[in-house]
Amino acid sequence: MKFLKKLFKIIAVVFALTIAVLYITDTDYLIKAVRTIYMRGYTTAFLDDYKRFDNRTLGVGTPQAWPNHKDYNSVIETEVLQKANNDYGTIAYVIIKNDSIWFENYYDNYNANSKSNSFSMAKSYVSGLLGKAIMEGHIKSLDQPVSDFLPTFNEGKAAKMTVGDLSSMASGTNWDEAYYSPLSITTRAYFDDDLEKVMLGLKVVNEPGQAFKYASGDTQMLAMVIEKATGKKLYNYLEESFWKPLGAENEAFWQVDSDDHDLAKAYCCIASNAKDFARFGKLYKDYGKWNGKQVLDSAFVSKSLKPRFSSVYGYGWWLKKHNGKDFKMMRGHLGQYVIVQPEDNVIIVRLGHQKSPDAGIGSYTSDISLYIDEAYKMLNSKS
Repeated sequence: MKFLKKLFKIIAVVFALTIAVLYITDTDYLIKAVRTIYMRGYTTAFLDDYKRFDNRTLGVGTPQAWPNHKDYNSVIETEVLQKANNDYGTIAYVIIKNDSIWFENYYDNYNANSKSNSFSMAKSYVSGLLGKAIMEGHIKSLDQPVSDFLPTFNEGKAAKMTVGDLSSMASGTNWDEAYYSPLSITTRAYFDDDLEKVMLGLKVVNEPGQAFKYASGDTQMLAMVIEKATGKKLYNYLEESFWKPLGAENEAFWQVDSDDHDLAKAYCCIASNAKDFARFGKLYKDYGKWNGKQVLDSAFVSKSLKPRFSSVYGYGWWLKKHNGKDFKMMRGHLGQYVIVQPEDNVIIVRLGHQKSPDAGIGSYTSDISLYIDEAYKMLNSKS
């Protein structure tokens, strides 16, 4: 018994010292990481982790249900698609043809209204909010310096950084996009309760506006710019600019760093469902027009869907050539996709627990081509 008491005392002391070291070294965000992710058996963020964070609600206005296509769910999934959905833990797979639901299926106890984390699909929304802020005159243009809004970045290379550089991932900062390292800035940003402090600690180490480098920090910084420019919280601005006008049928949640600091985790973390996510794809497919109203400037949308520095990225949107067609994509960690093919008037949405083995940051995994190919096989079977 004495041995056990002594052992428990040693464990308690070690635990207390560990906590103290984390606070002294400013790595106390790891406590939240362990509690939220690692103790639940995960090594990275997961679909339902939004329930473990502080969130703000995006409310609905007048819901606009998607109509069902005349061929709605008249074709079953191909065997290849069935296997991929099983292997990669798909929770939603939706094909929209001519702005009507052509096919939909849900898995793993999720349904059409179930919420799940969008991860980096949120970046497309933030870039769209930049376009809205320019359209409304809050921001002059893509070429306006970031330092006009964030004076921390007003010297040296940083002074040359523009809001367009942030949207196109060309800031030149020292952000390290490492999802699985507990000590990376990406992990810190995900769990730290003061995200603004984290962002203002970034350094611009390369010439801005010269090359594409995928960096979630660029989108987070852009969000801070938009809030400064508009005087509105980012989640409120999204709700009034897009969520309500596009007729979302369900409220959504957007994670914030903490209730105290109330900064949206803009590079990720809008929790919603496949058909409401698809609305933003339709908006860009139709060059910013919704029900006859120009919600977002068409010139901005057109520029967003063309490559700036890299053939795979424009302004907040991924670009992929496949089978002679140009696809535009919202894309998130673990395989969250809204894939748009404007000429065919097709939108494909896939949400799930994982993607095919990672091809590296900024590269495409093979599952994307699979989801496209199998959707077209299903569509062509009815033609």
